Amino acid sequence: MDQLPDDVATLKRLVIERDALARLTAQELETSRAQLRTEREELHTERLLVQKLKLQIARLKRMQFGRSSERHDERIAQLELIVEELESNLPPQDETHKSDPPPSDKTKPARKPLPDHLPRETQEHAPACGCPHCGTALKRLGEDVCEHLEYIPEHFKVIRTVRPKMSCPKCSAVVQAQAPSRPIPKSIAGAGLLAHVAVSKYLDHLPLYRQSEIYARQGIDLERSTMAGWIGAISELVAPLVDEVGRYVVAGTKIHADDTPVPVLDPGRGTTKTARLWTYVRDDRPAGSTDPPAAWYRYTPTREGSHPRAHLAKFEGILQADGFSGFNGLYESGQIREAGCWAHARRKFYELFEANRSPVAKEALDRIQAAYAIEEGIRGKLPAERLAVRQRDAVPLLAGLQSWMRTTLATVSAKSELAAAINYSLKRWEALTRYSQDGSIEIDNNTAERALKGPVLGRKNWLFAGSHDGGERAAAMYSLLETAKLNGIDPEAYLRRVLQRIADLPVNRISELLPWNLTDEQAPEPMRLAA
Repeated sequence: MDQLPDDVATLKRLVIERDALARLTAQELETSRAQLRTEREELHTERLLVQKLKLQIARLKRMQFGRSSERHDERIAQLELIVEELESNLPPQDETHKSDPPPSDKTKPARKPLPDHLPRETQEHAPACGCPHCGTALKRLGEDVCEHLEYIPEHFKVIRTVRPKMSCPKCSAVVQAQAPSRPIPKSIAGAGLLAHVAVSKYLDHLPLYRQSEIYARQGIDLERSTMAGWIGAISELVAPLVDEVGRYVVAGTKIHADDTPVPVLDPGRGTTKTARLWTYVRDDRPAGSTDPPAAWYRYTPTREGSHPRAHLAKFEGILQADGFSGFNGLYESGQIREAGCWAHARRKFYELFEANRSPVAKEALDRIQAAYAIEEGIRGKLPAERLAVRQRDAVPLLAGLQSWMRTTLATVSAKSELAAAINYSLKRWEALTRYSQDGSIEIDNNTAERALKGPVLGRKNWLFAGSHDGGERAAAMYSLLETAKLNGIDPEAYLRRVLQRIADLPVNRISELLPWNLTDEQAPEPMRLAA
């Protein structure tokens, strides 16, 4: 709502403005009025646009979720709270009331042992040295051992680097050891702290201002601006390593590619514009390869096809991607061959089935699912074996699917969503079925889509930076952290080791810091995943 003048200063300002207007000539007054009318019209137009956009947002939300879906979600949330309250009143699951009869061996749940990799602290509770009955010294007979899980919050520590000055009694020379290098010169942050801040921001989705609040509760004063400077310094420091990841990815024979929109603040207009974050993933493990996987991320201010062409200028092989037209220019020279994504084709039929339970869409889903079932049995096999199975089982199935689609297309309206879904597959049939002719290709592009899940979840925490630098920093950090995850390595431990060594490592040896090239004594601890 417009605010009314409520103080003397505002009234004085209005009087001064009135007097100034009175001194204007008639022509100046008319010009000012015309300008004021124009500004009011523009303001009115902007308010109408805001109302229109809000209405569109409300309609889109109803289309996406629906009123019944909202009630359903609310009901689930209420039930979750009820269950939580009820469970809070019950004893822990692994405790049994003494008066209850012991369950049989067949029904007693087996509690999983606590992970071996966790550090352990032994607390011994021994009885008095003498027998409580006669006072005789006791001898150890045996012991009962039980374990319980405890949580110790993460803590900071200060590293004092002491460099004594030594003098020679004979020649009076003064000798002192060289100061160890730091990831960021003259910074108070060690490699471990830098790695923790970066991983918290990009993988754990904790913005820097929230991290600052968390550290403040531990008595550590770290301003958001200070940590933002660290992030910028880290991205510059690891830039050669990120380039090395890119060279490794492009050197492969098959790449999975995808992109996702990222809104970036336009400082001049105070609004956002849409940029893109691209991912290029080399991962041939499903085809039995022992080559380590890697994910390379690139940021661009637009989604023009010139960007992927620049990223993959030196690549030769199979590019597995969705049907984005910006990739089309990559296939013109024949240097790169296209492989389609059945997950995208299937998704269109799935949306139709979810919307109206279309039996035709269900038929398409069942046929596509049969193709996926074939892949389940050959995942991880060598390309030759995969190709033989696909030639025997998948090729006839795909031929039948194509014939069914063509027949069905002739029976439905050309303007229907079902026709659009069928045409999407038929127009890309050669790319969609290329996997059946090459055992190294996958049936879909889910490898790249999985690589974008983390950035999609966390992008609200690093966007709106006011420039494109934030997107480029995010692309650099995701390249290292997601590559570490693909190789089963704790990303924070990996980044810590990288930051400990990279400042002293020549550029021509930067490949030593790739996750799979770290020696045993340099490698970070492996990432343990829950079973």
